Amino acid sequence: MRDCDNNSGFSTRAIHHGYDPQSHGGALVPPVYQTATYAFPSVEYGAACFAGEEQGHFYSRISNPTLALLEQRMASLEGGEAGLALASGMGAITSTLWTLLRPGDELIVGRTLYGCTFAFLHHGIGEFGIKVQHVDLNDVQALRAAITPKTRMIYFESPANPTLQLVDIAAVVSVAREQAILVVVDNTFCTPYLQRPLEIGADLVVHSATKYLSGHGDITAGLVVGRKALVDRIRLVGLKDMTGAVLSPHDASLLMRGIKTLALRMDRHCANAAQVAAFLDEQAEVELLHYPGLPSFRQYTLAQRQMRLPGGMIAFELKGGIEAGRRFMNALQLFSRAVSLGDAESLAQHPASMTHSSYTPQERAEHGISEGLVRLSVGLEDVDDLIADIGQALRA
Repeated sequence: MRDCDNNSGFSTRAIHHGYDPQSHGGALVPPVYQTATYAFPSVEYGAACFAGEEQGHFYSRISNPTLALLEQRMASLEGGEAGLALASGMGAITSTLWTLLRPGDELIVGRTLYGCTFAFLHHGIGEFGIKVQHVDLNDVQALRAAITPKTRMIYFESPANPTLQLVDIAAVVSVAREQAILVVVDNTFCTPYLQRPLEIGADLVVHSATKYLSGHGDITAGLVVGRKALVDRIRLVGLKDMTGAVLSPHDASLLMRGIKTLALRMDRHCANAAQVAAFLDEQAEVELLHYPGLPSFRQYTLAQRQMRLPGGMIAFELKGGIEAGRRFMNALQLFSRAVSLGDAESLAQHPASMTHSSYTPQERAEHGISEGLVRLSVGLEDVDDLIADIGQALRA
C-alpha cells in the first residue's frame, strides 16, 4: 500500500493521501504523536528549524506530525497548497483575521454570519480599528460601491448560517481580483465534498471541523486551507503568537478518522435532507422554507452550479412565528434540541435564542434572521423515522 496523488478520487485521498503504512512499521492507522517538544540531532539543526531553514518539528504549538498529515490531506481535498489545523472553527477564523488585517483596514462581510463570528467581528476585531461592513454580496454593484482603497478582505459563508443564503463565489472573486482583495470563504456547511471555493478562485477557506468533517460530535477543531504563503503566515502569527488555538494530536487523529467516511456520510445527509425538505414543503403549517435543493429556493440555479449536492441543513419558519416554532421543537422526540451540526444524530435549534443570540433583535431583523426561524441538521437516521417525528411535532 502506498500514498496516493491528487489525481486519485476524493474518497481515495480522504483515506490514503499523505501516508504510507510501510514508513510507520506497517501501522494501517497513522500514529498519534502525543508530544509537546522534539529532540534535535544537533544544535545546528535546531537553529535551522527555528530559522525556517529546515522543515522539522520543534514545538507542537507550531507543528506536529499527526497534525501535519491532517493538514496535507485537507489541502488535497480542498484543492489548496497548504492547510493548518486549529482547536476550533473560531480559532481558525480569529487566527486568520488577526494575521491578515491591521488597524485602519476595512473588511467586507456577508449579510448573515454565524453568531460567534458576528460577535468577534463587532465586539472583537472591530474594536481594534478595523472597519467591518456587511454587504449583500450577490449585489455586485453594492459590493463594488462598498470597496475602498482600505478594503483588504471579503469574508463570507456560503451557505450562510442559519438562513442558507448562498453567495456567488465566482462573482465575488471576479470583483475582488480587480482590487487585489483577499477572499475568505467559510465552507463548513458544504465541506470540500460538496463545494471547493479555492477552485473557484478564493484565497482561503476556513472550517469548523467540529461539524461534518468530524461527523461524530466528539471533538472541536478548525481548519484553514489555501495558498501556502498565507497559511504559513497564519501559522506563525495567528496561531503561534496570537491565539494559541492548538489542536491536540489525539483530536487530529479522530478528525482524520471522520474524514475517511466524509463522502459516504455527506451523500446520506443530503439524501435525507432532500426528503425531509420535500415533506416540509407540502405542510400547511410551514410559512417559509429554505433548502438549496428545492426548485422553489430562490437561489436554486446558483446552488445547482456551485454545489455538488444541496447539503444536509434546512431552515424554516412555521405559521405562528416564534411560539409555534418553540412548540414544534419541544414536541420533537427523535431530533435532539442542540446546537452544532453535521453529527450522525439529527439536531434542531432555534437561532434567535441559541447560536445567534449574540445579535440583538434589531440586528437579527437587519441580517435576515427571523425570530421564529428553526434550523435542522438532518442526520443519518432512517429518513422515514425523521419525517414521522417532524409530522407528529407539527401536529403538536
